Amino acid sequence: MLTIDLRGKRALVAGVADDGGFGFAIAKAMIEAGALVSVATWPPALGIFRTMLERGKFDASMALSDGQKLQFTKIYPLDAEFDSLDDAPTELRESRRYRDLGDFSIAGLAAAVQADGGVDIVVHSLANGSEVKKPLLETSRKGYLSAVSASAYSMVSMVQRFGPLMPKNGGAFVSLSYMAAERAIPGYGGGMSSAKAALESDTRLLAYEAGRAWGHRVNVISAGPFASRAASAIGIIGPMVDYAKRNSPIPEEITAEEVGATAAFLCSPLASGITGSCVYVDKGYAAMGIAVDRESPPKS
Repeated sequence: MLTIDLRGKRALVAGVADDGGFGFAIAKAMIEAGALVSVATWPPALGIFRTMLERGKFDASMALSDGQKLQFTKIYPLDAEFDSLDDAPTELRESRRYRDLGDFSIAGLAAAVQADGGVDIVVHSLANGSEVKKPLLETSRKGYLSAVSASAYSMVSMVQRFGPLMPKNGGAFVSLSYMAAERAIPGYGGGMSSAKAALESDTRLLAYEAGRAWGHRVNVISAGPFASRAASAIGIIGPMVDYAKRNSPIPEEITAEEVGATAAFLCSPLASGITGSCVYVDKGYAAMGIAVDRESPPKS
């Protein structure tokens, strides 16, 4: 039987803060495939995440197919807006949620992961736009650049820092995008559509550069709309999910597990020939050119 086999691989999933999003589903799928998986969490959410884990609030989601309970190898702090600790403002470093975490930057994360045994797979499940509810015409320069920094450049920074640490000719990176990268989605604002477009464009160039430098692969998943806790910040996620469902070739909502399985496949030896690709996990919605949840136009 042909199976996804990640035994002997160490994976890092950046952007896990609960059990309801794509990051958690990807981590779980990779553990099911045999990988040792660590996660990285935004500092303001880190304490709550650890408390929920300790109190068993995620136990139902952590059940594996063999009856065992999912275990993360380690949970790291990460604020992906900072390449190094020196980039973070002093007041932030000294704030209650950050001061006891050590180096929470991308460089700090890379150093900690290397010290803990290294990594073969890095998943970028990071997105943040402080003005996502604002139309682009009302988005400030600060909000726009912040969205691109946290949601797109952070991937570039992670490949820069983790690429040299991975075993030659075997590393795999994957990130998460959305159709707003290529089509207008009113309501998905604040520069987030621009950030996703940058993420997909960067994937192609990073695939070339990381492939030539180290033999690593870089891909991106364009997932359909999904009502995770994080996506609730968009404000219109419910209608987005419903519209995609009604107008997709397979009129169903996507599941986090479908995205998780795709990520595990893309990071496995089964996908050794795939790099620089954007893989759609959206029930075919991206293939549609006209809405079908209405009466057909009258024949001329």
